[in-house]
Amino acid sequence: MSTNTVELHRVIKSTPDRLYRAFTTAGAYAKWLPPYGFFGTVHEMDGRVGGRYRMSFTNLTNGHSHSFGGEYLELAPGQRVRYSAVFDDPQLPGQMQTTVQMREVLGGVEVRITQEGIPPQIPLEMCYLGWQESLEQLAKLVEPEIRD
Repeated sequence: MSTNTVELHRVIKSTPDRLYRAFTTAGAYAKWLPPYGFFGTVHEMDGRVGGRYRMSFTNLTNGHSHSFGGEYLELAPGQRVRYSAVFDDPQLPGQMQTTVQMREVLGGVEVRITQEGIPPQIPLEMCYLGWQESLEQLAKLVEPEIRD
């Protein structure tokens, strides 16, 4: 695995269950994961260990998209999600691995994300920026408690 790694930390005012579902529900994942200016499409999501997922991000400005997919390596509801990712573009080689750790704390849920093996063609600063935008959108999705 490459040494190109980003680490993020945030406390989100939500529950571990809602956060976990945001990472394992296709519609939720497509809503919050793409950074600003992009929309996501989940083409496949088999949310079990060994299950595969595929999705793409499309740039709303120019219509260009990039797709990627991988496998769920570890799923512990409300605690941990670990998955691999490979870009379809041969110019972005290698396999990334993302680990999401969740821990209930006084103000909500502490979330720690580590993404390893980022292709060298992707500047780490852009990865951090994209994740920061994604985490803002994640918070907006999981913080409201809407009762029917």
